[in-house]
Amino acid sequence: MLVIFTSIFILELLLIGFVKQYYYNNTEQMLLSQIKVSADFYSRYFANSTLRENITESVDVFWNQTEAQVQIIDIKGTVLLDSLGVLHDEPLSTIDVKKALTGESGRWIGQVDYDAPDVMAVSYPLEANGKIIGVIRFVTTLNEVNKSINMIALIFISIGLAVLFITIIVSVFLANSIIVPIKELTDVAEHMASGDLTIRSKKSNEDEIGKLSDTLNYMAEELKNREILKNEFISSVSHELRTPLTSIKGWVVTLNDDNVDKEMLNMGFEIIEKEADRLAAMVEELLDFSKFVSGKVTLKKQYVFIKEIIDYIEISMRARAEREGIQLIVNVEEDIPQVLIDSNRIKQVLINLLDNAFKFTNVGGEVELLISKDEKNLYLIVRDNGYGIAKEDLPRIKEKFYKGKTSKSKNGIGLSICDEIVKLHKGSLDFVSELDVGTEVKVTLPL
Repeated sequence: MLVIFTSIFILELLLIGFVKQYYYNNTEQMLLSQIKVSADFYSRYFANSTLRENITESVDVFWNQTEAQVQIIDIKGTVLLDSLGVLHDEPLSTIDVKKALTGESGRWIGQVDYDAPDVMAVSYPLEANGKIIGVIRFVTTLNEVNKSINMIALIFISIGLAVLFITIIVSVFLANSIIVPIKELTDVAEHMASGDLTIRSKKSNEDEIGKLSDTLNYMAEELKNREILKNEFISSVSHELRTPLTSIKGWVVTLNDDNVDKEMLNMGFEIIEKEADRLAAMVEELLDFSKFVSGKVTLKKQYVFIKEIIDYIEISMRARAEREGIQLIVNVEEDIPQVLIDSNRIKQVLINLLDNAFKFTNVGGEVELLISKDEKNLYLIVRDNGYGIAKEDLPRIKEKFYKGKTSKSKNGIGLSICDEIVKLHKGSLDFVSELDVGTEVKVTLPL
């Protein structure tokens, strides 16, 4: 509103100023054309006598064709003649007279003692035999001119007020169409910030604010889903931590009995050791997850032959495969050059992927680890013929906290950590799966 008002105000001032200047210039040109005729007439026919003599002899033929007030002034500024008979005690020293005495025409606008309205005076040099002998001055009232200017100014101001009124109405309407939805969005956002993720913004129009409303609702839905996943994750982790702790506590109580035999003692210590290892592995995974979320993980890259890593994986995982009745197949393509990777992190990714493959493959099934390359990339592929992954789960299995619906699904951070590790290597982790057919996981790393 302030911008509109200021713009109209400045425009009104400019227009009125231009109109005033136009009318004053026209008045000046009219007086100037008349005064030039008079001055030229005097120079031609009255130059042989002095200015005072011509006035004394009442020679008025050279100026009596104008309706303006006429003043004849000598070179000292003394008014020798005033057609209205106004007496001037002091010499005239206005800017128009001074300019005329230098040989140029001059204009002056102001007020005089003997008339209320403003007047305009135009002065022009009177010459005799090439010398300036005085000044002829035409003075006219600006009463009618100012009335015309004021009338036009009033019209401009009326138009400006009408435009301002219409603009204010339109501006209020437009402002409300923006401010009201934004206030509603702000209220919704404040409710969301306070923890109410069930509230939703009502979309009013298909515009930018409507898109913002959709984005806010989408964000709230995602936050709600993440909150649910986080709670499920905490519940899952709590359960997984409680199980080995319960087992350890139970065996500690059992082994504390004086009647425990050697065989029972050995079995108890073995179970306590395994459960402690499970706890350590879970805590290590949680620490890893925390580091990745906070962005504090840095890779220790070095050039290695991928076959060395695969040999280590095969040795460490084959015993488990045989124990669970699963056939582990390892195929490594020949002539794979050294790659710049963090070998420990890549081992972590492959062990996690193979662990999942074993977990979701039945006895007698197959798990294949395939290593290949092309001109740009190295491919680490883990393939199984196990349960597979449901279509609705497949797009979300890499999300933080997301846990599959099967009983064998863990806390939902293993694949998230794998995905972060692969991303830090500027690679990608992709899944292809079908229920009751199997799953293929492809890790792509740049050579």
